[in-house]
Amino acid sequence: MKRVLTVLIAATVLAAVPALAQKHYKVATQVKLGGEGGWDYLYYDKDGHRLFITRGTHVMVVDTNSLKAADDIPDLSGIHGVTLAPELGRGFISNGGDNTVTVFDLKTLKKLDSVKVGERPDAIMYDPFTKHVFTFNARSKDSTVLDAASGKVLGTIPLGGKPEFATTDEKGMVFVNIEDKSEIAQIDAIKMAVLNHWPLAPCKEPSALALDKAHHRLFAGCDNKLMAVVDSQSGKVVATVPIGDGVDAGRFNPSTQEAFMSCGEGVLTVIHEDTPDKYTVTQNVPTAKGARTMAMDYENGVAYLVTAQREAKAPAPGQRPAMVPGSFELIVVKPE
Repeated sequence: MKRVLTVLIAATVLAAVPALAQKHYKVATQVKLGGEGGWDYLYYDKDGHRLFITRGTHVMVVDTNSLKAADDIPDLSGIHGVTLAPELGRGFISNGGDNTVTVFDLKTLKKLDSVKVGERPDAIMYDPFTKHVFTFNARSKDSTVLDAASGKVLGTIPLGGKPEFATTDEKGMVFVNIEDKSEIAQIDAIKMAVLNHWPLAPCKEPSALALDKAHHRLFAGCDNKLMAVVDSQSGKVVATVPIGDGVDAGRFNPSTQEAFMSCGEGVLTVIHEDTPDKYTVTQNVPTAKGARTMAMDYENGVAYLVTAQREAKAPAPGQRPAMVPGSFELIVVKPE
């Protein structure tokens, strides 16, 4: 009887942990940044308290203490992403317009080099385990691998489809969404080779990707308003969770066991990891239409999103309506 009681008490305590860990989030600040150019990936620099925002032909650098534009990296071409290698004092920008990676100095933000990569590099990621930079090239459907210290191209990894966002377990494995195949590719970062292609059904056209390293769970945000939870060791889809429409970015905060999916309909879906195989949507935080890209300050649980107002009509069929001048804004979501 004593043993049974002990088990029951332990189970009750474990069941209570998720509820205690859950936070409530809200939009704390909205700041007009203005400036020219569309936008894509964001990157939060925790050491410098800076937010790097890609703006087509330049990178806007925002001081996250003042929430003001503090610097700019100009004269770029169709850029999509930024990644940093803090221990090397370098940053890297993917230029989809001219198929290059711009290498810059983290302190001065001055350009150091320009490296040719695959066709239309989109997502870009630094892997601290190998000290390599991976670009994920949308048109050539491959990944270019660079040595972060020298900028030298080490190889190209065919992916068999259009890559989207990627993540690393920092132990030798890299994972990337293959959007047009609705799958995740598992990459051996040392051998620079694809080990597996894992289907994500019932999720379709994945964009966002995050990883819970401790519990080996990938979180793929998909176009059909679902998040697939995938075992990063077996490739098995262990759960699906409803999210908002138009997801683009995803993050996982291990300190709160929460996944975040930023969705263009104007919500930030917050999902709590109750157990590695059980998930609860705790919030759909209202943000703003078009706020689909995101970076996160994990230490403080702060999410940064951006968006802008659009003109009522598109300039031509199939084109996106133009951005209303001066309407580009930063949205800061914080726990209450």
